Amino acid sequence: MISTHASVEPTASIGKNTSIGAFCVIGQHVHIGEGCQIGHHVVIHDHTIIGDGVRIDDHTSIGKQPMRAPNSAVSSDKKQPPANIGDGTLIGTGVVIYAGCTLAHKILVADLATVREEVTVGHKTIIGRNAAIENKCTIGHHCKLETNAYITAYSTIEDYVFVAPGVLTSNDNYVGRSEERKLHFKGVTVRRGGRLGVGAITLPGVIVAPDTLAAAGAVITKDTDPDTIYTGVPAKKFRPVPEEQKLGNQGWEGT
Repeated sequence: MISTHASVEPTASIGKNTSIGAFCVIGQHVHIGEGCQIGHHVVIHDHTIIGDGVRIDDHTSIGKQPMRAPNSAVSSDKKQPPANIGDGTLIGTGVVIYAGCTLAHKILVADLATVREEVTVGHKTIIGRNAAIENKCTIGHHCKLETNAYITAYSTIEDYVFVAPGVLTSNDNYVGRSEERKLHFKGVTVRRGGRLGVGAITLPGVIVAPDTLAAAGAVITKDTDPDTIYTGVPAKKFRPVPEEQKLGNQGWEGT
């Protein structure tokens, strides 16, 4: 069912058993699959691809082209390709997903989150409320990025990574000063099974090794060793990760 108050371009393709709420705007050549639920006041920009069984809640924007400030060091003027949203994905209220973003299947993007251009997100990953993933990031599958997490541009988050609420990452060692900084931008890398505790901070270019645990409030300034807990400011080795907490011993890896 399509609301009589929705604006749907004639070139848009709408699948069977898909509902579109009041005051939605569906752009040119948009494809929406079967069995989708589109809330009220949703904007889906031109050429966006929405898979089957997708739910998009009220006041969300999908496929928005990025803006570039005159002094931006990491954004581009180029037009991005269409956003692509995989089957069974759930997208909350007030979410913004940019063009040039690809979400795999069965992802949850909670209310007020933002996913920027040139980002890929793997299947069954959770992006929490008000989380922000900046441009040019790769997010693996089965990850949990919780409320207010901030993933800086140029970062890589591998599979089965846990990012607790309020985690911060950075890509600029020059803190916004000098033109030289533009040559050295580098995001963070969190390897498979890494965990960042509440309020942890990871500095530019740092590699968090597999199964590393950064404790709450830790500031990771250097590459870590695998299977190790880090605590403090700056973070230092505390002790090995207990065997029962390692990713390979959970019984659900690979599901």
